[in-house]
Amino acid sequence: MTSETSEAEVRAVAARAKEAAAELAPLGRAAKDVALHAMAYALDGAVEDILAANAKDVAAGREAGMSESLIDRLALNRERIAAMSAGLRDVAYLPDPVGEVLRGYNQPNGLEMKQVRVPFGVLAMIYEARPNVTVDAAALAIKSGNAALLRGSGSAYHSNSALVEVLASAAEKAGLPRDSIQLVPGTDRASVAHLLHARGLVDLVIPRGGAGLINYVVENSTVPVIETGVGVVHIYVDASADQEMAERIIVNAKVSRPSVCNSAETILVHEAIADEFIPKIMDDLRSNGVTVHGDEAFVAAGAEPATDDDWGTEYLSLDISARVVASTDEALAHIRRYSSGHTEAIITRDLRAARRFVERVDSAAVMVNASTRFTDGAEFGFGAEIGISTQKMHARGPMGLTELTSTKWIVYGDGQTR
Repeated sequence: MTSETSEAEVRAVAARAKEAAAELAPLGRAAKDVALHAMAYALDGAVEDILAANAKDVAAGREAGMSESLIDRLALNRERIAAMSAGLRDVAYLPDPVGEVLRGYNQPNGLEMKQVRVPFGVLAMIYEARPNVTVDAAALAIKSGNAALLRGSGSAYHSNSALVEVLASAAEKAGLPRDSIQLVPGTDRASVAHLLHARGLVDLVIPRGGAGLINYVVENSTVPVIETGVGVVHIYVDASADQEMAERIIVNAKVSRPSVCNSAETILVHEAIADEFIPKIMDDLRSNGVTVHGDEAFVAAGAEPATDDDWGTEYLSLDISARVVASTDEALAHIRRYSSGHTEAIITRDLRAARRFVERVDSAAVMVNASTRFTDGAEFGFGAEIGISTQKMHARGPMGLTELTSTKWIVYGDGQTR
C-alpha cells in the first residue's frame, strides 16, 4: 500500500475479529483440530504459490540492503514450509487448555465456585521478517479459541498475504469464521499505531522482533501487551566445567542459527581455566566464521577489542562478546547488568555453583550444561510458540497455548443473596 493506512481500515478488521472471537470461544476441541489439520493440508498444497510470494520479498529485501541475518529469517524453502505444516498438526494433537478448571470449591453458603481457562478474544501479533510466525500465531490462536490479527513487517508482506489467504480459506472450509485469521491492512507505521489503539476491539498485543519494534509497541499501546524481549544471552563457563562440553555447547548456541533470539551473544569464562580454555574456544569459533569481541585476555588470543556497547548487544549474526571473570558472583553481576532477561546458561560440574547460578539469575530461562538454543516452544513440548516473554506478568519464557488464555469465575447458586 502506498497511501497511509486509515484508522477505519484497521478498526474494521479488528471489529470483524471480535465477532469471529465470539464464535470461536465456545467451540470444542474437535472443531478446532479439524480446522488445524485442514490448514496444514492446504499449506502443503500451496507450496509453489507461497515460495513465489516469498521470492518477491527476498528479492526486495536484498535490493534494499537487508542484512543476511534478516534475509535468513525472511526466506522460506520447502523444508521450512513443511515444518510449518508439521507445527499445525503438532498443535492439533496438543491438549486444549480452554475449559480447564484451575480451582473449584463450595462456599459455606452453598455457592459453587469454579475458575476456568477461557480465550483472551482477539490476539494481535506484530512481528518482523519471519513468515513462520504467521503460521505459528494462527495455529496457537485457533487452538486456544482466539481470533488472530497478524501484522507482519512490510518486508514479508507478499509471503504473509499468501499464507493468511491459504490458512483463512482452509479454516473457513472447515467450519470456522473466515475472520478468525486476518492480515492487518497496511505496511506503514500508521497501521501499527491504529492497531495499538484499538482498545475494546483488540484484547492483547504481542510484539515479536527487535528492540526497536518491541519498545515502540510497549511505549505506545493502549491495549495490554506481553513483551517478548530481545535475547542478550550469556553462557558462563565455570572453573569446574567439562571443557569439551563447554566447547560443544557454545558452538551450538552461537553457530547453529545465529539470527534467532536464543543464540548466545556473550561468553563468560572463569579465570581459573582461562589460559587453557580461551585458545580452544577461539579456534572453535574462528573455524566456524565467528568474530569474537573480547577483553584483554581474548584479544591476546586473537579477538577484536570489545567496546562498552558490545556487552549489551544482540548481534543476531556470527559475532559474540567474551570476557574473563574472577568468580561466579562476578559472572552473575555482569549478567545482571547486561542481560535482557531471556536465557542464561552455566557450564559446570559443581552442583553448588549450578544452584547458586540458577537461584540468582533473573531470566525467563536458565540452562545448566545445555545449549541456550533449547529456549523454544517446540523444544519445551508446546508444539509451537507465539514468542518468548521476558516480562513477569502472566506469561514468562516460551509462550504456548496456556499462555494465550485468561480465566473467568463461574458461580452456581440456588437463590443466595448477599
